[in-house]
Amino acid sequence: QVMLVESGGGLVQAGGSLRLSCAASGRTFSNYIMGWSRQAPGKEREFLAAIGWSADNTYYTNSMKGRFTISRNNAKNTVYLQMNTLKPEDTAVYYCAASGSFGELVKLGPTILWGQGTQVTVSS
Repeated sequence: QVMLVESGGGLVQAGGSLRLSCAASGRTFSNYIMGWSRQAPGKEREFLAAIGWSADNTYYTNSMKGRFTISRNNAKNTVYLQMNTLKPEDTAVYYCAASGSFGELVKLGPTILWGQGTQVTVSS
């Protein structure tokens, strides 16, 4: 099993950028498909992006395409979420996730391994 720790959140002005990192412990990081989700106050958690072991195997929710980019470094056991042109509505707790399937990550299924989350606040 893998344990996930997010970092890189914070306060940023609208139009700015942040890069979130998720460090995974354990020797089986490369076995997992990794993803990012977020949960805004009063809203349900939503899927954002996922990446397979191969860096060119990615999947995004349509609303995030072009602004957010997911990547991973298997040598460092780390997955990243580069967020550009941030908007106040991007304010949320961002969660790293690991799963054996893209489908499970997209539907936020029950077998997903979650990190503790990192707060992102975008001011107008």
